[in-house]
Amino acid sequence: MSTRPSKELETFDNPRPERDYTIRIRMPEFTCLCPKTGQPDFATLHLEYVPAERCVELKSLKLYIWSFRDEGAFHEDVTNQILDDLVRATSPRFMRLTAEFNVRGGVYTNVVAEHRADDWVAPAPVQLP
Repeated sequence: MSTRPSKELETFDNPRPERDYTIRIRMPEFTCLCPKTGQPDFATLHLEYVPAERCVELKSLKLYIWSFRDEGAFHEDVTNQILDDLVRATSPRFMRLTAEFNVRGGVYTNVVAEHRADDWVAPAPVQLP
């Protein structure tokens, strides 16, 4: 079992590639460093995606998220970087990453970044009575 952070994202075959379904992952222990002060920033990351052929493997995702702990990053940049890396690894139909950063200096920051495959159309929502 690895006890070190890693930038490698592992994937596995989507068991149901013919179906649109949503995977939701909550990561409440994300940390990075403020690039201005070096102080730690804490966030909860919410990942939602509709997989195509590949899904992200959770242990590798945990180690990947851990790899930011000692890196300086602006909230906006690190959120988009994580999304870009996940899209590159999985090529999803749709992916959204929401980063809810804890308060710092009386300010909360939420960053939402999205990716949509060019040929994917979201299904119409179903309204049940």
